Amino acid sequence: MKTEIIIAGFGGQGVLFLGDLIAYAAVKEGRYVTWVPSYGPESRGGTCNCQVIYADRPIGSPAIAQPDILIVFNKPSLEKFLPRLKRGGVLFYDNFLVKERPEREGVKIIGVPAFQLSKMGNMAMLGAFLAVTKEISPETIYQILEEKLKGPKAKFIPINKKAIEDGMKYIQKQGDQDATN
Repeated sequence: MKTEIIIAGFGGQGVLFLGDLIAYAAVKEGRYVTWVPSYGPESRGGTCNCQVIYADRPIGSPAIAQPDILIVFNKPSLEKFLPRLKRGGVLFYDNFLVKERPEREGVKIIGVPAFQLSKMGNMAMLGAFLAVTKEISPETIYQILEEKLKGPKAKFIPINKKAIEDGMKYIQKQGDQDATN
């Protein structure tokens, strides 16, 4: 088992934190993991992305040519990375921020109004990812949140957990409709 993920959006949308949580959760669940962030000099507003690979065997390279999963929060990221998504892959996109439904034959397209579900849209998207893939346990994600958000940041744990739960509930409500809007 090997899963390659690209997560992309604007700086400030929690793209890197989302990838970081997935990576740490996969490590905690005993997998081999790579996490590679990429961002410009802007801390907010510029585009950024990260690549996460988790597998049950050692990973030869952290580079991803064709991801299995693409998670995007804006149109520029969608345009840049959608052509690279592997046939049979899964696209998660924020259909609140990206108004036009993407078209791509041979991939599963899942629209999630992440930033409409929660101010923590990255966590709502994480919930959708968890509900669809079932490759990482939500409980493991919650443990990682508690490890990472300590001290003054601990007050953000409940809102992050709720956003994750809202994303999972959204997918469950959509059922067989593939959450595509």
